[in-house]
Amino acid sequence: MTVTDLQLDITHHADQPTDALDRPAAREAFDALLDALEAGEVRSAERGGDGVWRANGWVKRGILLGFRLGEIVDQSEGPFAFFDKDTYPTRPFGPDAGVRIVPGGSTVRRGAYLAPGTVCMPPMYVNVGAYVGAGTMVDSHALVGSCAQVGERVHLSAAAQLGGVLEPIGAAPVVVEDDVFVGGGCGVYEGTVVRERAVLAAGVILTRATRLYDLVHETVLRAEGGLGLEVPAGAVVVPGTRAVDSDFGRAHGLGLSAPCVVKYRDASTDASTSLEEALR
Repeated sequence: MTVTDLQLDITHHADQPTDALDRPAAREAFDALLDALEAGEVRSAERGGDGVWRANGWVKRGILLGFRLGEIVDQSEGPFAFFDKDTYPTRPFGPDAGVRIVPGGSTVRRGAYLAPGTVCMPPMYVNVGAYVGAGTMVDSHALVGSCAQVGERVHLSAAAQLGGVLEPIGAAPVVVEDDVFVGGGCGVYEGTVVRERAVLAAGVILTRATRLYDLVHETVLRAEGGLGLEVPAGAVVVPGTRAVDSDFGRAHGLGLSAPCVVKYRDASTDASTSLEEALR
C-alpha cells in the first residue's frame, strides 16, 4: 500500500461515525498506519522547505481512530501488568532493531519510530506517533509525548518532558531538531520548536505562551501567527525570572519565570556537552 492509498484509507474510516465503522477494515488500515510510523515512512509532522513544521492531520486522525477501535484488555508482560486499549500494546524490539533499551520499566508504545542507534535508559516512555532520530539518548524518566518529533544526536536528559500534541488535529507537535541538548527536568510543550544545536539548561520550561528573552540580540521571542514558540538554532537557554510590575508584586518581591538566551553555542558549549555525546 502506498502512502497516498494509506492516507485515503485512514481518512475514509476516520470520517465514519463509530457505530457505522467497518471495524475489521478500519483495524487493518490502522495497523498499516502503525507499521508505517514505526518504519519512519510517515510522520506526524514534517518540516517544509520554508523551515516551518506542519502537522500531518491525517496521521493524527488515524492515531485517534485507534482509540475509537480499541477495547481495554489485559496486556500483562512478565512482572509489568497494565490494562489498556488493545490497539496500543507495547512495541516489541529485537537485537536486530539496533536500539539499546536498558532494563527497568522502559516502554515504547506501538506506532512510535526509534531509529537504529537510539539509547533508552530506564525508566522512560515514548508515546504513539513520536519520531526519534538516530544517535539520540532518551535518559531516565524522560517522556517523548505523542507525535513529538526528535532529531538526530539529541540528548534528552533525566526527567525531560516533551509534551504530546494529538489534538487539535492541525496543531504541530513539539519538535526538537538535530544536535540539541535538553537538560534535566526541562519541559517543552504546546508545539514549541527547538531548532538545531540549541541547549536548554536544566529546569527550563517552554510553552506556547512563554516569553523567551534573548539577551544577546536584546529582543523578546514569542509564538506568532498560530505557530508555537521557536528557540533559535544554537541558542543557549537558561532559567530566569522577571519582576512582577505591580504594587502587590513589588511589595512581596514576586517574579515570573522568564527563560533567557544567554549566548549562542560556541566551542566552550560544545566542550561542556562532549561527555553526553560520548555516552551516546
